[in-house]
Order: sequence, then structure tokens, then C-alpha cells
Amino acid sequence: MSLYPLEFAAIIMFVTFFRALFIAVLLLNSAVQAATSGADKIVLIGGDYNYPPYEFLDDDGKPSGYNVELTRAIAEVMGMKVEFHFADWASVRDGLKNGRLDALQGMVSSTQRKRDFDFSPPHAIIHQSIFARRDNAQAVSLAQLKNKEVVVQKNGIMHDYLILNNVGAKLVTVDTHADALRQLAAGKHDYALVANLPGLYLEKELGLSNIVPVGQPFQAQKYGYAVAKGNVELLAQFSEGLAILINTGRQQAIYNKWLGPLQTQGFSWKEYGKVAAILAAILLLVLSATVVWNRMLRRQVNKRTSEMRIQQQQLIQADKMSSLGILVSGVAHEINNPTGLLLLNLPIVHEAWLDCQEILEERYEQQGDFMLGGLAYSTMRTEIPAMITDMNDGALRIKRIVNDLKDFSRQESVDSRSPFNLNDVVAAAIRLAENSINSSTDRFSVKYCSSPPLVTGNAQRIEQVIINLILNACQSLQHRGNAIEMRTFKLPQSQQICLQITDEGCGIEERNLTRLLDPFFTTRREKGGTGLGLSISSGIVKAHEGELLFESTPNSGTTVRLKLPVSGENL
Repeated sequence: MSLYPLEFAAIIMFVTFFRALFIAVLLLNSAVQAATSGADKIVLIGGDYNYPPYEFLDDDGKPSGYNVELTRAIAEVMGMKVEFHFADWASVRDGLKNGRLDALQGMVSSTQRKRDFDFSPPHAIIHQSIFARRDNAQAVSLAQLKNKEVVVQKNGIMHDYLILNNVGAKLVTVDTHADALRQLAAGKHDYALVANLPGLYLEKELGLSNIVPVGQPFQAQKYGYAVAKGNVELLAQFSEGLAILINTGRQQAIYNKWLGPLQTQGFSWKEYGKVAAILAAILLLVLSATVVWNRMLRRQVNKRTSEMRIQQQQLIQADKMSSLGILVSGVAHEINNPTGLLLLNLPIVHEAWLDCQEILEERYEQQGDFMLGGLAYSTMRTEIPAMITDMNDGALRIKRIVNDLKDFSRQESVDSRSPFNLNDVVAAAIRLAENSINSSTDRFSVKYCSSPPLVTGNAQRIEQVIINLILNACQSLQHRGNAIEMRTFKLPQSQQICLQITDEGCGIEERNLTRLLDPFFTTRREKGGTGLGLSISSGIVKAHEGELLFESTPNSGTTVRLKLPVSGENL
């Protein structure tokens, strides 16, 4: 009878032990399921089936376009599984709002839309244009659309805007941009209001030669991922993945070249081992591992949150730079038209003045001085020819600058290589940067290598590097008395030719020298610096198997050496 209490106590302890073990196993099982559920979840991505070149169904009925490849790349780096659902825009937008879709890979953000959706940082910039038939009255502003029949995509950003702002246009809604342009080309309605790049793309692909863009009344619009309001976890994944692609250069490559589809790499989770052991040591080990895992996970989440904030700022800055090429091309086109008109008309005006001058001179001789254009004719007789000449010279200068900007911003393949003379490239870069040089220093000099060996590569890319180095030197000068010296010379002990740029500027601190080529590093951010110039230049030089070297002393100046291998034709 005396053993009964001990036996009972042992049974109670045994039951308590197994009960604790069972609870721990359940907790571990829940943790594993939570970890695997996120990886196994398929994210449903919606897209417009006919919105080229951003997203569309190709000839085989498969999703294609910039948005699709970008989404696949993000899914790859973030370990996500995605599935595309393409339909007309109104349907996919409604699908996101009603929970049938998890995200849209391309939507223009607006104050109105932010009531229902949350948006990632933009991965592209969209411009909206008014399209018209060539024989139709030109509408360049929204006010001119009043009482006109305007075709817009149903539930698109322009549909939202025209309704919200009560422009007074008679709206005709269609499913796609292609439908809008086809109806306009067929003589129906007055105008179509569509995104500029898809409009130009479809105009060419569909052979709609009788329609043209006639106005862009809207500012640039931010275009990025959209999720249902409050789905911050999924939005954070897209934002972080996008920032990673920006920093690695993959987003820019997709934007420029349309890389092949990136196969999403899924994660295969192995079944966790059977819990068989019931010993206290194993239980303690499992519980300890859970605690450590939770702490590590918390640290990782905090770290990624901090990194994501920085990367989002970098994304915004890099997106501005990615739009620069498109912006320069568009601005150059708009400037060339009035400049060409000036160059065409000014000679005619000059001839007209010469014809009129005989009559005016006769009156001057007979009646004496008189007023012309608010000034005495005796003054205007010499000023007008000078003004016409100055205007003609100014228009020619504008044309040269625009052509230089177009050459500078043109995206050329790195593989586009041919032999070139480094002296010629340096001279072209100096001409393009002439205004900056003249406004920065009175002591600029350049000395060219006599009979320089040829370099094989992309001359336009190397010109871009040299311009960037010249501008950096100009920006470092503290007054016009500081000098900039440039010279090209052949290195005697190697098959290389070198460009050396020495400035007497503010110099670079030693701790910053090693970071000069890092993307987004700049000491001039408050003055508009992006921190991308030297990083891009370094990539171009490396692609040419060259070197970019810096030597600097604070408050004394900086010397930069660009070394390039000479062409095999010189050996």
C-alpha cells in the first residue's frame, strides 16, 4: 500500500511529459506549415491581353511583353510562384478589386485608384496621347475635347480621369487600345485617348497610317504593380524584388532588350522527419531550435525592411534615369520641328528685308529719319540684318545641340564595335560639353597624341564616358581660375592608349575614393547628383577591357586616367 502514491505520481509525471511533447510537436508542425505555405502559394497576376509592348498575348496565346518578363524575374529572385490571367482591362481590374486576382503587374497610380488599391514604386513611366486622323482638326488640350467623341479604354486611367474631371467629351469605351485606334482609323469618332507608346506600337503593327498623335496634355504617370488595399505583405515582395532587379541591372536589360522568359525557380520542400523520439533531450533541442529560428527570422525581417526602404529610394532615382533616353528622343523631335521652321523661314525673311530696304532707304534719303518697330530707322537698318543673322546662327546651334543629344542618348549594342580614333572621340566630347567648360573655367587645355593607334569598340559609348568625366571635372572647380587639362598619349610599356584628365578642383576624400564606382554613391545628392554616372562609365570601360583609375588629394584636385587596349590592326 505504501508504493501506491509513488506509482501514481510516476504515472502523472509520465502523462505530463508526453502531453508537453505532443504540444511541442504541434507547435513545430504549425511553424513548418506556415513557412511552406508562403512558398507554395501561387500568386495570381492579372494583365491586359492587348497592351503591347508592356503586356499582351503572343501568336501562341502565351503572356508576353515587358511586364511579363519583369514579373517572372521578380518571382525568381523572391522565390514566388506566379500564374498569369490575361483578359480585357476592365475584367482584370475588377478581378483585383473583387479578390479573384492577387495583383496587376501594370497599373497607373492615381489618387482615386489609391482608395481601392496599393501601388509599388513605379517600374516604368507612361505618357498619354491624343490620337487623331490626319485630316481631322488637331486637339492638343483637354479643353478641345469638349463635345467631341473620344474613344478610351474601359476603366483605363483616361476613362477614370475624363469622368472625374467632367471634361465634357462624349466617351466611347472599348476593351483595348487596338480597338480604339482601329475605330478611329476607320473614320469613327473624333479622337482616341490612349497611352503613347502602345499607341505608336499598335499604329505600326496594324498599319494604321492615317492616324497620328497630336497632343500630350498629361504629365508623366507612374506605372507599377497594384494589389488590393491593405495587402502590404505581397506589395512588399514585389517592391523588394523590383529594387533588387534595379540594383543588379536586370530591370534595365528587360526594359531595353526584352530578354527571354525567365523560368521561375520554385522551392521544393522536403517532408519533415517523423517525430519518433520521446526523450527529454530531443524535446529541449526542438524547443531551443524554434526559439533560435524565431529570433533569426525577426532579425532577417528587420534587416530586409531597412534595406527595402533604401532600395525603394534607389528605384525611384534609377527609374528617372531609365526614362532619360525616351525623354531626350521625344524632346529632340519636338525641338527639331520649330528649329527646322526657323531655318526654312529666316532666309526668306532676310530676302524680304533686302527687298524692303531699297524702299526704306529711299524714304530715309528723302524724308530723313523715321520710326520703325519702335526704334529709329537709322539704328534698325544695321540691327535688323544682324538680328536675322544671329537668329539663324542660334537655330543652327540648336540643331547641332539636339543632334549631339540624340547621338549621346542613342541606345547602341555593346557588340557594335569598330575601330576608332580616340582623339576624334575626345574632340567630339569636348564640343558637346563646351558650354559647361566655358562656364566653369578660363584655363582649359587639351593635347592630343600624334598618330594615335586605333581602338576597337563602340565610339559613342566611350564618348559618353568622356563627357561624364569632363562634367565631373567642371563641377569640382571652385572658381574660374582653376584649370582642367586633358591629354591623350600611348603607354610605352603596354598595348594601351590613355586619356588623362586633371582638374584643380575640390578633390575627393580618401574614404570616398574606393566608393566612386558604386551605384547610387554620390557626394552631390543635394545638388541633383544621382550617383549613376561613374558606375555606368565603369561598366562601359570594362566592356571594352579597359581601366578607369582615380587619384585625388582633397582641396588640390583629381586626376582620372581612362586606359583602353589598342586595336589588333596596330600590332
